[in-house]
Amino acid sequence: MSFYALNLFDLAPNDLYRQYSRRSVAAVEKHGGRVVALGKLAGDAEPGGVEPRRVMVLVEWPDRAAFDAFLADPENGDLHPLREGGTQNYLWWLYEGLEDLRPVFREQDVRGT
Repeated sequence: MSFYALNLFDLAPNDLYRQYSRRSVAAVEKHGGRVVALGKLAGDAEPGGVEPRRVMVLVEWPDRAAFDAFLADPENGDLHPLREGGTQNYLWWLYEGLEDLRPVFREQDVRGT
């Protein structure tokens, strides 16, 4: 089952994320991942008190093990600091792929909400 990393962030006022983006696609592909969507914030923030991030990157992985291997790969030791230093307000959400929403509804029923 696919595994997804949703990355939401603002760019830092430096060139580090540009350097990261030049190398990250190959590093992700090495572990079976692929960038499935890139985006920039469309319009103003919606009401709700949460400050939106300006950039979105969605990466699909074959499974959690592939994602973890990407993070742990020693060849990426100098890559991850470029992402960390080149972004601000970083949010990284991890999602298990689903064929449909029935598992989510079952979890909701178990919690009683």
